[in-house]
Amino acid sequence: MKLSALALCIPLLAAGQLAHAAPDYAQVHDILAKNACLACHAVDKKVVGPAYEEVAAKHKGQADAAEILTKHIKEGTSGNYGPIPMPPNVGISDADIKTVVEWLVAGAPH
Repeated sequence: MKLSALALCIPLLAAGQLAHAAPDYAQVHDILAKNACLACHAVDKKVVGPAYEEVAAKHKGQADAAEILTKHIKEGTSGNYGPIPMPPNVGISDADIKTVVEWLVAGAPH
């Protein structure tokens, strides 16, 4: 490989890594707090609903994880983690859902 081609690849590789970085937990926490998600969920322990770490682990490696999680947040779900249903969250913006889902897909780091 020519040196010039390699030099062009390095910035692209770095940009790709940044694009897949998990959102900052402080930002995600603000979204979770303002949308009342923390009333039923915590990062590392079951409250009413599952811990976010459990959700992340369940969907780890699934190609359609982001799509599934987005649907669950928007429309609610039942029976995935026990008998208590999760109601739809109609008040959360699509941008905030995207941030939360990216964080979950990255493993819910905190």
